[in-house]
Amino acid sequence: MNLSDTQFEHLLKRLHLAFLRHNWRALLDRAEREQWSYRDVLTVAISEEVAHRVQTGIARRTRAARLPFLKTIDDFNFTFQSTLRLQMLGSFLSPDFVTDGRNVIFHGKPGRGKTHLAVAIAYRAIQNGFDALFVNAAELIDDLSRASEAGRFKQRLHDFVQPAVLVIDEVGYLTLGQNAANVLYHVVNTRYLKRKPMIFTTNKSLTAWGDVLHDPDLAAAILDRVLEHGRLIALDGPSIRDPNANLDSTDLIADDKPAKISGKQRPKFPEPAQRIAFREENLPYEVGEILADLATDLDFYDPDPRARREDPIFFDEDRAFREIRHGLERIRSETAQD
Repeated sequence: MNLSDTQFEHLLKRLHLAFLRHNWRALLDRAEREQWSYRDVLTVAISEEVAHRVQTGIARRTRAARLPFLKTIDDFNFTFQSTLRLQMLGSFLSPDFVTDGRNVIFHGKPGRGKTHLAVAIAYRAIQNGFDALFVNAAELIDDLSRASEAGRFKQRLHDFVQPAVLVIDEVGYLTLGQNAANVLYHVVNTRYLKRKPMIFTTNKSLTAWGDVLHDPDLAAAILDRVLEHGRLIALDGPSIRDPNANLDSTDLIADDKPAKISGKQRPKFPEPAQRIAFREENLPYEVGEILADLATDLDFYDPDPRARREDPIFFDEDRAFREIRHGLERIRSETAQD
């Protein structure tokens, strides 16, 4: 049978053999030079096509996962952690993590590597042949809330239930809507019944989730389902972004104390810059949190969430630092007079 090159490539296209369709000439030239047997030609051709499909599948699933960045477990520096070791994550990096429907909650302060580990586990699942989806907790809840108002809740819920692995990032970083617990419960319970794994990252203790979600009973039900086949992993040590920064200093933790400059009571869960209508989207979350606290102290916005929705304030970085500098100078002046 004598086929032209065009006819041969058409057959390869019909069989969806993309690698061979673009590389068959080079493969045959190599086979002739090295005097391969027919079996060797078939073995190499099939092996290369399978490898190509695996790589394109990983690339396709990675794009669909909407990962904020690509980090692997090999990129994580365990020397910053006093208790966590690579061996402790072994079960989350194997295909069994997905097939067994396991869950994990990474808890720790900002900069400890929670999102890095969540992304690394999701990416390993992608490499193992499963699909995944990464979503911020506030975005998930806002998305499903809007879908519920539009009568499309079930359809949108399916988008968060369908992926083999779901990463819900930053539970507790942003102030959530009043229906947060109800919305998140539907996601967690549906995946729980289907034994589909979930990965959470949070800066809040599990006992605080009731306040974060505005419903202690539903929060307890959510955690009960997540931890039945899951594990809580605490990340300690210094910030990975800046190991020399003393982020745990009591001087940096306001808790229930009033703000030093304005005297106003701080919100229980202060919102980072992205949530209070600051429009500096390129800022890291940790920087946004610091600026949001400074903005609270300097009366840059009304602390009432309803007022923020009605009259959002755009963040002015130059003004912020001018006001901060002015405030510090005033404090020094008052101290010197005393």
